[in-house]
Amino acid sequence: MDTRIGTHVDGPDPSARHGSDHIGGDSRDLNFFRADAGLRDLLRLYLGADEQRHFWPHFDRLGALAGGDLDRWADQADKHPPVLHHRDRFGRDVQWIEHHPAYHEMERIGFHEFGLHAAPHRPILGWPTGVSPLVKFTLHYLFSQAEFGLMCPLAVTELAAMLVLRYGSEELREKYGRRMISLDPAELMQGAQFMTEKAGGSDVGANELRAVPEGGHWRLQGEKWFCSNAGCDVAVLLARIDGDPPGTAGLTAFVVPRDLDDGSRNAYRIVRLKDKLGSKSLASGEIAYEGALAYMLGERRQGIKILLDQVNMSRLSHGMRAAATMRRAWHESLAFARSRTLFGKPALRQPLMRRQLLQVLIPAEQALSTSCYGADVLRRSEEGSNTAAQLLRIITPVIKMRSNRDNVQVTAKAIEVRGGNGVIEDWVNSRLLRDSFIPVLWEGTSIINSIDVVRRAIARSQAQGALRAELHRLLAEAEGVPAAYRNRLAALSDRAVDYAEKVAAHPDSEKHARLATSALYHALSAVLLAWEGDRLGRDGGDARRLLMSRFVVEHRLDPPPALSMPTDAWEDEAGEWLLGEAPVPLARAADLVASGAN
Repeated sequence: MDTRIGTHVDGPDPSARHGSDHIGGDSRDLNFFRADAGLRDLLRLYLGADEQRHFWPHFDRLGALAGGDLDRWADQADKHPPVLHHRDRFGRDVQWIEHHPAYHEMERIGFHEFGLHAAPHRPILGWPTGVSPLVKFTLHYLFSQAEFGLMCPLAVTELAAMLVLRYGSEELREKYGRRMISLDPAELMQGAQFMTEKAGGSDVGANELRAVPEGGHWRLQGEKWFCSNAGCDVAVLLARIDGDPPGTAGLTAFVVPRDLDDGSRNAYRIVRLKDKLGSKSLASGEIAYEGALAYMLGERRQGIKILLDQVNMSRLSHGMRAAATMRRAWHESLAFARSRTLFGKPALRQPLMRRQLLQVLIPAEQALSTSCYGADVLRRSEEGSNTAAQLLRIITPVIKMRSNRDNVQVTAKAIEVRGGNGVIEDWVNSRLLRDSFIPVLWEGTSIINSIDVVRRAIARSQAQGALRAELHRLLAEAEGVPAAYRNRLAALSDRAVDYAEKVAAHPDSEKHARLATSALYHALSAVLLAWEGDRLGRDGGDARRLLMSRFVVEHRLDPPPALSMPTDAWEDEAGEWLLGEAPVPLARAADLVASGAN
């Protein structure tokens, strides 16, 4: 079964339906890998032949789990959030967090069967080394379509392990780092990174947690305000040593274990668990450090530099997770439209429903394209490419900011597609919407990410030059795309980069940073979709991504004036192709992107 919508309607013949037969269906028990032709096409573009052969069966298995058992467990864990206990049954002051059994079943799949937390650090799933960024993010993408909450412990364990293994002493690497990437349930130590305090969330330099020397170690005094995976075995965090300067320059990184060598608990206390809007399966809490033992990680006053080392990977993962949540919203919308009859016609044949379906599909594909591309740029950067490193500096906050804001809008639109059942907790739609708000805040809000783009990536690093050159390179390679459309994309890309440069050059224009960041995202995604459609179409495959590129241009990057009547006959046929099952020939896609262009 594919994600494309045909003209048929699943389920009983409409004339024979009665009662509950009329209710639109959902995507339960769908294999989310087999149902995602766009993902498979992009993996063929970016992954080597050996990677494709090896990981295809694993992607297929995780896709089946995500549509089946994982989805059922995720629903149960969402409805039965974790509970903090302050004493054991003997009355001893030993805190522990109780999770629903469904949560532990998901941990078994994520940590122990697929090893998502260890993916870049060691062999998993029979691959001889750590996996490439795109393989890892594909596993994130499939898993997250069922469960968003546990994806946080999986990701933060991976990144905390990276910091310990990269910056820790030999003792710390052996004592904690090695166990943080173990696949053995009896050995694994889950990790976390606790940054936020009452004084500073985005403004980390205002943080107040103190580190006091004691022999060869340190003791922590103070609080952390938002600690996800609060019951973890080992956390990486930032604190200020007495006498060090204010701001981020005075912060040092520390490793803080939950349990001490003698088996006793470290001197910190989980004050309470947060009652969050979304990711309810995830234990997020407040922690008070009351002389907790800590080990310095790296050099003194280098904490912010150390923690920023993992930001690119975390932000790109959030882009892929946003694509995943939007993809799940698409699966739900598709299942409804295929099985629901409205006013005597299949829902998928209703004009406004078809338009709403495209408003769910196109942002999901934008996020998937940019995230897969971002993973490939990360790979090239890790292999030593300076150009890729410059590209990564600017595209990472761009992708994170816009994809996660789109996620909120798309999951809301999917609720409207389903109608009243969309806000009933029996269905996944309301959970998707609740979960979509959470990653907008993680790894920097849209404000922080857009400021990062204009202040740092552009004004400081001049990374926009690498992006401009890359967009023109991709367009030059897309030889099957009509020259007029390529020229239009080139002009719009230049306009987006020019605008971002102007915003970056004038501090009083910072209020426009989100608009500039969004323009860069839409330019990047429109060019990528055109390039992908050309590559796939020229190889005899499906060129539908080229049509998606024009939807981005006409609706996000270069829309017609408000309340004008656009010439959109091309859009009617393009919509038929995108909401149909047949592959789109490159020649027909090329005609449609050139037809009636401004």
